Amino acid sequence: MSVERPLAVVAVGGNSLIVDAEHIAIPCQSLAAAETAHHLADMVEGGWDVVVTHGNGPQVGFILRRVELGIHEVPPIPMNYATSNTQGSIGYMFQRALRNEFRRRQIHREVATLVSETLVDRQDPAFAEPTKPIGPHLGEAIARQRAAEQGWVVKEDAGRGWRRVVPSPRPQEILELELIRQLLAADTMVIACGGGGIPVFKNDRGDLQGVEAVIDKDHASSLLARELNADLLMISNAVERVAIHFNQPSQRWLDRMTVAEARRYDSEGHFLAGSMGPKIRAVIDFVEDTGNPGVITDPPHLLQALAAGGSGTRIVRDD
Repeated sequence: MSVERPLAVVAVGGNSLIVDAEHIAIPCQSLAAAETAHHLADMVEGGWDVVVTHGNGPQVGFILRRVELGIHEVPPIPMNYATSNTQGSIGYMFQRALRNEFRRRQIHREVATLVSETLVDRQDPAFAEPTKPIGPHLGEAIARQRAAEQGWVVKEDAGRGWRRVVPSPRPQEILELELIRQLLAADTMVIACGGGGIPVFKNDRGDLQGVEAVIDKDHASSLLARELNADLLMISNAVERVAIHFNQPSQRWLDRMTVAEARRYDSEGHFLAGSMGPKIRAVIDFVEDTGNPGVITDPPHLLQALAAGGSGTRIVRDD
């Protein structure tokens, strides 16, 4: 059985595996995963239990694009199956890299990637209003052309280009929760809820059925962290800290926010729906429910962000 250690749920963005447009190939993503695994191993070496979750927006987009290009030769892949594919492929990248890190450091810890399903409500209003970006950033002309040809919904993504958007219902339940608990108790580092989990709902007979959607990995990670009563929720993204007035002359980096401050900045429009907004709201939900802090930072600063006053932006309960 595991000794008592603090538990962190660390959510790694799918975009963090793609350094730039010149490094989207699988070997490049594997190198980026290995770099993140190095920092995750620092946390384990420092005495933490860690559950890793990850995004999959770009990777799901690549899979669906391959389907479009090969539609005359191979059958299409539903979006929920694409998420299951990425759980295996991205989980494999992290699992292999973590095993290598643990071997080099003589850390005796197992690593397991768990195919995870997340229950959603089939009547969730998100199905009528797609918001979740997937796939690569595109120029506006190409994005609108693909929308016309493929029936996509496309939106501008935080000044970084245009992307396809799909429904993103709220997660209701992590179906493999008890198994995750058992793996943690057996000294296993778990990689779970990849891409927010495979979205499923219960039909009229009570059977599980997959649905065409992508769950926001930050909200799924927050739900998992709350259910596990984690000591910390860490959301890893492309920047070390959260900023208000982002990319404006008045931009200001934030070291710490209370929940009230985070809500106020969010209501003022500082955190966009396709980028920082879901991360802020996911952390708020975790902090309010557990009373424990949440941190948003980038992979190189995961270890330094563990302590109050360290790197990253820490969100805490209202004073």
